[in-house]
Amino acid sequence: MKKNLNDISKHVKNRRKQSKLTQPEMALKAGVGLRFVRDLEQGKETMRVDKINDVLRLFGETLGVVSMNRQKLLENE
Repeated sequence: MKKNLNDISKHVKNRRKQSKLTQPEMALKAGVGLRFVRDLEQGKETMRVDKINDVLRLFGETLGVVSMNRQKLLENE
């Protein structure tokens, strides 16, 4: 789970920078708090999915279900 969280954090930070937005600007445009944006970009482990989606909507994106190879996951545990 931590790897996926880091992927989301990096993705959001990259998209923000590509859009030439500061963290406060992104927070305002997404309707979330600055603290949330900072926590999201730093990979905080407990984040509200609805708020992550509020941020991602700025870039025309959303979180979704992705199929994975369950057997491979079990083997790696």
